Amino acid sequence: MVWVAFVGSCLLLAMIPGVSTAVILRQTLRAGRSSGAAALLGNETGIFLWAMAAVFGLSALVLASEVAYGAMKAVGAALLVVMGVQSLWKARRAPVPLDASVPYDGGEARTTGGGLRRSYGLGLATCGANPKAAVFAMSFLPQFVPQGAHVPLTLTLLAGIWVAVDVVWYVGVIWLIGRAGAVLGRPAVRRRLEQVSGAVLVALGVRVALEVR
Repeated sequence: MVWVAFVGSCLLLAMIPGVSTAVILRQTLRAGRSSGAAALLGNETGIFLWAMAAVFGLSALVLASEVAYGAMKAVGAALLVVMGVQSLWKARRAPVPLDASVPYDGGEARTTGGGLRRSYGLGLATCGANPKAAVFAMSFLPQFVPQGAHVPLTLTLLAGIWVAVDVVWYVGVIWLIGRAGAVLGRPAVRRRLEQVSGAVLVALGVRVALEVR
């Protein structure tokens, strides 16, 4: 029952919109499913690294330092605001279809290797610079360690399950966006989506910056 409860909790966490959702959706809408998948992999790499940091007590050291916590929060907020401003600027300057050189064909955009690496980096950076991810990993995972279990090994297994559930959920979301490519590929719709995603990212960045520890 503990494992079922843990999987259910991970699924609920994945379904709650947040920073990860905004970044993955942004990359998917801008450059197709491959870019969204790269951002997803970057995000999940960050989650697993934070989980491993919690296993070995490193996240507690980071969170105990006011300077480290503040620096992480500032970097995370800045990344979100910059991505949001880029989306808003792109929407404003696009009277023609956005990314005309990279057609949105049901989500299968012709993304270059550099573009995929950039999406991966954005996913990793936003998760790695998110103090809430560290707090979550440190406080969430230990609740599901059965009494008498080998703690580091169990926490590592839980981290793997957490990442797997996240991947399953977001792959489904990315696939659905790809299926709606005929609608999302319309210039007016894509421009509006850029505006909405940009505003959401800026708002998330401001919220992260103003959050009280």
